[in-house]
Amino acid sequence: MFARRILLTNRRQLLQSPAGRVIVAADSNATGDGGQRTRQGWMQKAMLHQGQHQSGGSGTTDDGISSLSATAVILGGSLLTYLITEKIKKDSQHVYAKQVSLDEIRKAHDTVRQDLPEYTMDEIVKHNAPSAGIWVTYGVGVYDITSFVPKHPGSDKVMLAAGGAIDPFWHIFQQHNTQEVLSLLETFRIGNLRADDVVGTKDLHDPWSGEPKRHPILKAATLKPYNAEPPASVLVDSFLTPNEFFYVRNHLPVPEVDIKSYELDMENEKTGKSKTIRFGDLLKYPKHTVTATIMCGGNRRSEMMEVKPIKGLPWGASAVGNATWTGARLCDVLRDLGVRPGDEEGHVQFEGLDTDPTSTPYGASIPLAKAMDPRGDVILAYEMNGQPLNRDHGFPVRVIVPGVVGSRNVKWLGKIIVSRNESPSHWQQNDYKSFSPSTDWDTVDFKSAPAIQNMPITSAICTPASGETVQVEDGYVTVKGYAWSGGGSEIVRVDLSADGGKTWIVAKLDESERGTGPGRHWSWSLWSAKVPIKPGHKGPIEILSKAVDSNYNTQPESFDNIWNLRGVVGNAYSRVKVNVK
Repeated sequence: MFARRILLTNRRQLLQSPAGRVIVAADSNATGDGGQRTRQGWMQKAMLHQGQHQSGGSGTTDDGISSLSATAVILGGSLLTYLITEKIKKDSQHVYAKQVSLDEIRKAHDTVRQDLPEYTMDEIVKHNAPSAGIWVTYGVGVYDITSFVPKHPGSDKVMLAAGGAIDPFWHIFQQHNTQEVLSLLETFRIGNLRADDVVGTKDLHDPWSGEPKRHPILKAATLKPYNAEPPASVLVDSFLTPNEFFYVRNHLPVPEVDIKSYELDMENEKTGKSKTIRFGDLLKYPKHTVTATIMCGGNRRSEMMEVKPIKGLPWGASAVGNATWTGARLCDVLRDLGVRPGDEEGHVQFEGLDTDPTSTPYGASIPLAKAMDPRGDVILAYEMNGQPLNRDHGFPVRVIVPGVVGSRNVKWLGKIIVSRNESPSHWQQNDYKSFSPSTDWDTVDFKSAPAIQNMPITSAICTPASGETVQVEDGYVTVKGYAWSGGGSEIVRVDLSADGGKTWIVAKLDESERGTGPGRHWSWSLWSAKVPIKPGHKGPIEILSKAVDSNYNTQPESFDNIWNLRGVVGNAYSRVKVNVK
């Protein structure tokens, strides 16, 4: 159904690749440093793993440490700068483990290793299960990733790689094509692929060729997929964030959707009823407008990364925006699917039109109770700030779930499923969850934690920026920022301090949404304050902010005690260090 609706030529080409299969080895946002393991042990084991293969051994380690290094390669988590630049060049004598250029590393994967045996694709395909060993190919290389599969929470995705080529996948997720990732992959090489079986990507359609143009003010964390945020100072210029300045969080290539042929599939697993509606059908429902803030679950992750490394995009404080959204209420649409008011047991799953190389769409879900509550204001939006959605923000239809983490606000909506179960999507089950600061990648159990829904209270100082030199005027420094609390809670106060929290002043709430009623405060509050500076003080000071909501929730003081391995729900005090002139 999706292939008829969107122009993803690359999908058909990838699925018809010579390897006979295309793999998804990880979610597209697997970037950053996974960070918690012993780096030296990893690299020693990685080298041992390679050496065992060269000497005819099994290549499997008892503790699976080398396999966890492979996770970084196949799944795109970086671990990388540490592993490669700090350890490989120290612990290995092998030419491919040395610090060499990206071109040299790419050449290595296209070079036959005379010291290793040759395998055919028919032989490699047999290694598609733990009992037989799990192998993948890249370029002319053959790699054994057997031991890492059971160690990774996304092992179901990784197993799609078994016995196949990763080249087409990395053609889409090009963040893998780095010196660090390719160097690390080569340490797991066990052989050469027969020339007739090598999978190329030169003739494949570039999945990124149709990406929309973006405003240059956006600072990109990654380009493919595109993830970017504006400067924080821009956020406080307007209560409604201009569409062009709104942060962008994409997990996959942006689909090209023809609105004339657009269809939205709907299914009620509880009753067996299903239907398909077109864009024009959605316009027939009563128009509903809600002003709501959307925030990425990883907003402010870069601050948490200062405690210790994290696997994830290094978002600043601007992976957030506020807009008016217009569309049909989801509860109205679901009633036509046979869902009755008061039916609160179950979930509503959403699938996007953005897909990975195996045609698996991005997906997420929310509780049915939230979807059916008219006061929950969940809508199927087709307008943003009075304009049709642009492509980066979900054209032609996206879900808006006020008060809830951005990852549940699925863009390019293609399917709605009313189910007794949560979405089985990787992004619902194995991502966007938080854990104890003591939980690491060796001990994490993603099934033990609920998926993030309502976001916690937070605030951020947007101006001045850290490192900026500020002018004291009449004994004060002007500070501006935003505050927001998920779940519809109202911001009632923002406190600031310039003396380490010994004394506090209360900021002025300049702009907030009014008249929405209790529990429906979906928008942020913009605030400003004049922070007093001691007479004669010159040099550095640190300014702190913390917000309080209508339930008297407030922010934790430090990121140390809320650090988590995915770097989500980061809401400690906002801190900026400035120089007083």
